[in-house]
Amino acid sequence: MSQLPVIIGFGGVNAAGRSSGFQSFRRTVLNNLSTTQQAQTIVSLACMMGLLSEKEGQWITLEGDILALDAAADLLRDQVLDNTLIRKTHPDLFDVDAMPANARLTINPDQEYLSFTLRPRQMPETTPDNWQVETLENGHFKIILTGSFEALIPDGREAGVKASAQIPTGFNPGEYYRSVHHPRGLQMALFAASDMLGNTGLDWDTVKDTLRPDQMAVYAGNSIGQMDHYGWGGLMQSFVNGKRATSKQMPLGYGQMPADFINAYVLGSVGATAGHLGACASFLYNLQAAVTDIRLGRRRLAVVGTSDAPVTPEIIEGFRVMGALADDASLMALDALEKLTDADYQKACRPFAENCGFTMAEGAQYLMLTDDTLALELGAQIFGSVPEVFVNADGYKKSISAPGIGNYVTLAKSAALVRSILGEESLRQRSYVHAHGTSTPKNRVTESHVLNQVAKAFDIKSWPIAAIKCYVGHSQGTAAGDQTISALGTWAHQMIPGIATTDKIADDVHQSNLEFSQQAIDLSNRPMDTAFINAKGFGGNNATGIIFSPEVTLEMLTKKHSQAAIDSWQEKVQLQQARAAEYQAEVDAGRFRVIYHFGDREVLEGPELQITDKTVHIPGYAQDVNLELDNPFSDMS
Repeated sequence: MSQLPVIIGFGGVNAAGRSSGFQSFRRTVLNNLSTTQQAQTIVSLACMMGLLSEKEGQWITLEGDILALDAAADLLRDQVLDNTLIRKTHPDLFDVDAMPANARLTINPDQEYLSFTLRPRQMPETTPDNWQVETLENGHFKIILTGSFEALIPDGREAGVKASAQIPTGFNPGEYYRSVHHPRGLQMALFAASDMLGNTGLDWDTVKDTLRPDQMAVYAGNSIGQMDHYGWGGLMQSFVNGKRATSKQMPLGYGQMPADFINAYVLGSVGATAGHLGACASFLYNLQAAVTDIRLGRRRLAVVGTSDAPVTPEIIEGFRVMGALADDASLMALDALEKLTDADYQKACRPFAENCGFTMAEGAQYLMLTDDTLALELGAQIFGSVPEVFVNADGYKKSISAPGIGNYVTLAKSAALVRSILGEESLRQRSYVHAHGTSTPKNRVTESHVLNQVAKAFDIKSWPIAAIKCYVGHSQGTAAGDQTISALGTWAHQMIPGIATTDKIADDVHQSNLEFSQQAIDLSNRPMDTAFINAKGFGGNNATGIIFSPEVTLEMLTKKHSQAAIDSWQEKVQLQQARAAEYQAEVDAGRFRVIYHFGDREVLEGPELQITDKTVHIPGYAQDVNLELDNPFSDMS
């Protein structure tokens, strides 16, 4: 009998905040929440950003003022809103107004002098003897060089793309554990996996004791690798710039590290592991591996995730020269502006509207899934289920980056499976789509055609379409993870986020059978059974994941296991809910505990194992690896 993969925990971080407790979802629908929920969301984000601390139910500002919840929210609301979601890139990452560069200047003896100006950030602490420095009215410095001279002079230039969706300003996941030399993407991965474990409310050691070591898996990765200074970015720059590469830059840059770090430093897993790469569909590729394993009974528990930190000058420039990003010049031309303000950057990403490119983002998202039997045995919280993920390529292509036909197949097969499982009425009346929605002119046409054609084929009259990149940007391989977390938030808060940055759907968007809304869609009287998570990536990587609501999941489990089994589960799940609530109270106050087992757990190298022809016993694991395997080819041998 096939097992249904059930989501029992989730965690992560993106530009909207923390995933657990639906904090990031609440940030994307903030204006549609109650006054109290808005205040709680603002204050929890302020604590995450280091603007507040909590003591005995009171909120303390950086200045030492003690405030009640509402007063703290009112005080910091604008600062929180301005430093979350898409915005102008903060100098914490790099200065988009003065990008570092070097210009080689040469003065020959027959020249009398050479003069140039430097910004304050570019001025060295000490200057050579042949520099004459004059301070200008605008705060810059005029430099006059005399004599024979040759040098590399720091030169600053403005970035072509200034908007991004970085994680909330002031939040640094590396501050909460010993993160020396860890690339930003791996710091985010450890935070996200820790957030996921806290969100489950389960004791991980107890969970491990219920499983054989080889009955779990971790499938996680990213689409680009770790490209900051501590990963491959630093590796590629060091040698040619006359600097020394470190021993960590090479291994920590690999794209499968978001799985390796979780195995080695969080879960202690010796089960299956892999990092599946599929460009913007990478999260769904990893999810497909887990779903297949659980449905076939190969694994009972799987952790799925991606972590991407591509907000670096080099990566952004690479996408800019492709014409894929919303750069400043294009945004000004789009809105007929002479200068961009902070408010203009906040609406840089406009899915399905008149647009000019996507906005680079960073994010990390992890899910924990089990088979349906184990979920009930553990008394685990049930946030939804994933019956299937479909993946298809584009076939022959003219350009590796151009859209193709694979997405038609993935979405059509997903719709067909939902019709088979839940019926035509559920598909037509109680499903919606989390579109890839990148905000490029070509994608708005091609993707909307896919969505509209599938809706027509299945007689869906008005298919609701979400496009949350308008809030959290495009986190590359983690994009579908952002969409999945948002879908779980929809069932918790009964609303679908609107496409808030889109004033008007573009004329070339196909929409006869689609429902686009700038405002959040209220689901109080319009329940949704299914969310389709759609992703399409460079190279012809297309995927659609099917997520069933918690209510539908429980209905299916009741039919399979009986009402008595569900009643027993409901008694046990209260403990996990209480533990998860305690965790949420702590992290809402900014007290994060990133799990990082380095040097505090026994490391095994092989001689400690006890191996027979029937089992492998691993010290520290309650159950053994079973070697009494059935012959899968009994009809052939």
